[in-house]
Amino acid sequence: MKKILILSAHPTDGKPLRLDKEVREIQAGLERGKSRDKFEIISQWAVRPEDLRRALLDYEPEIVHFSGHGTGNQGLVLENEAGEGQLVSTAALTRLFGLFKDKIECVLLNACYSEVQAEAIFQHIGCVVGMSQAIGDEAAREFAVGFYDALGADRSYQDAYEFGCNAIDLKNIPESFIPVLKSRKNSVKPTPTASDVILENPEGQVPLGSAFYIERSPIESDCYTEILNPGALIRIKAPRQMGKSSLMSRVLDYGSQQGYQTAYLNFQSADAEFLDSLDMFLQWFCASITDNLGLTDKLEDFWRGVLGSKNKCSNYFQRYLLKEIDTPITLGLDEVDEIFKHPTIATDFFGLLRAWHERAKNDAIWQKLRLVIVHSKEVYIPLNINQSPFNVGLPVELPELNQAQVQDLVQRHALNWTNSQVEELIGLVGGHPYLVRVALYQIGRGRMTWKELEQIAPTEAGPYSDHLRRHLLNLQKDDQLLAALKQVVTADVAVDVETTEAFKLRSMGLVKFQGNKIMPLCSLYRKYFCDRLKL
Repeated sequence: MKKILILSAHPTDGKPLRLDKEVREIQAGLERGKSRDKFEIISQWAVRPEDLRRALLDYEPEIVHFSGHGTGNQGLVLENEAGEGQLVSTAALTRLFGLFKDKIECVLLNACYSEVQAEAIFQHIGCVVGMSQAIGDEAAREFAVGFYDALGADRSYQDAYEFGCNAIDLKNIPESFIPVLKSRKNSVKPTPTASDVILENPEGQVPLGSAFYIERSPIESDCYTEILNPGALIRIKAPRQMGKSSLMSRVLDYGSQQGYQTAYLNFQSADAEFLDSLDMFLQWFCASITDNLGLTDKLEDFWRGVLGSKNKCSNYFQRYLLKEIDTPITLGLDEVDEIFKHPTIATDFFGLLRAWHERAKNDAIWQKLRLVIVHSKEVYIPLNINQSPFNVGLPVELPELNQAQVQDLVQRHALNWTNSQVEELIGLVGGHPYLVRVALYQIGRGRMTWKELEQIAPTEAGPYSDHLRRHLLNLQKDDQLLAALKQVVTADVAVDVETTEAFKLRSMGLVKFQGNKIMPLCSLYRKYFCDRLKL
């Protein structure tokens, strides 16, 4: 009889995962199987690091199943003596499983971002399953049930993995590509075929649960780890359409999974009337966050007396919002570039955010506030270094996709391309996520071949016309910027231009740095601007 040791951890400072339901359904599936007498299930709840070690020693299981939270490179989340989350590093887990390599046959890590641990444990254990990114509760549960249904029917671990992925598909949940198998016989990650891929129009944010979101490790796991810290501040910067908002939505969702309240505010939604006065702006800001949190507007109770607008705003947060909600609040501020256009408001508002971050170092109630700030442009407005939120917290600058990530995206579009074809695509559009996805969407839908796309891409008749025209119109508003770009696209090598123009062009996503010099991000931009500017 093989022992299945199911270990679970759902810390009090995280979101419960209904692990009892998962264990119950696993047990029911095994009991239905023809080989039910071959397995014994042993469950351990609220597992601490020492519980993990002792359970492996006491029960000597052949199969180890962990259900809970993962944070990618940082490790898995167990519990401490107080029932709160405690990270256990990948190195420590790997060394522990190495001590049982002659006994354990299979390890299933049913936790978000656990592929890192699966890869490491695979050094010692012949069959390990991990999750390549965040996975929803229902998908994780369906995978586990399908996996153990197959074991109960006397199928192999490899077959059980396939049944687990299929169980997700049968429920019409688009996450069957997330579980990853590391096996001595094979290393399997499902490759979708054209018949079972539903392509997404590449516009706006990449939805949560989308099969077309590509992680840029370790950025996601770093953000998830940071948002757990009291008073956290994460600054995400990248040119437009590079995936900033998609990353922020995943950080907010991760916070929600920990039981945090979340609120999202896009500053492009602010009416012009609120941007003429700091007082009106801060009232709009407080009212918008209140509405997002589903609370009653109490501005009238706080917006009275001789205190300045910033003090009223701080009091509203401290004495109402943060006091009213028991859990941490994750606040996502998108498109804060809009505030850069209003220097007077920007100086006071960003100084206020910095002050809140500093107060969180010693004030427990402000430690409940976690900020995620997203912007595209460099911060050109003059901000006192001690009053700016742009030089504290975790800075995240999203890079282009690398070749392996582009190759992954190609496969997710069910395109069977060679490495040379992937290199040709990168040569045309670089690793810009939006440009890559547009190309793959057009080809995946059968609207054009690669050769046709290559010819039409830098023209007004191509699929990038709106994107390219927007850049052209923005450049034509700034003579110095336009002159700098002309210099860049007509040169065969990277060129040296004024620092301000170089960073503005980089903020637009049109160029990349080589040392202190810049060159076009990709041949698409070089061809289009050379043609449209008659160079």
